Amino acid sequence: QVQLVESGGGLVQAGGSLTLSCTVSGRTFATDTMGWFRQAPGKGREFVSGISWNGGRTAYVDSVKGRFTISRDNAKNTVYLQMNSLKPEDTARYFCAARTGVPSRDTNAFRSWGQGTQVTVSS
Repeated sequence: QVQLVESGGGLVQAGGSLTLSCTVSGRTFATDTMGWFRQAPGKGREFVSGISWNGGRTAYVDSVKGRFTISRDNAKNTVYLQMNSLKPEDTARYFCAARTGVPSRDTNAFRSWGQGTQVTVSS
């Protein structure tokens, strides 16, 4: 059974930091491309960041470049999203997702999803 479990969300003031984690089981994590997505109330799910199987390729949506850093530890089957200088517009539910194949920003390209973790940034 494939499971992706996110953690690390919470309430933080603008300018603060959070680190999200996503631990994967039931998949060959070491060969998976991983992605972080987010969904704010009333909005669609958007790509935030992605990382290739060996960490050699990363990608970010323009709005988080320079503030967020994605990384992974294949020995722990875990992908991370370090979020610094958080803004109220970063408030959303954050989801991790896994796929085989090349990195993608398309939500439809990812077959396995976690339940998400809520991030709320107060002004």
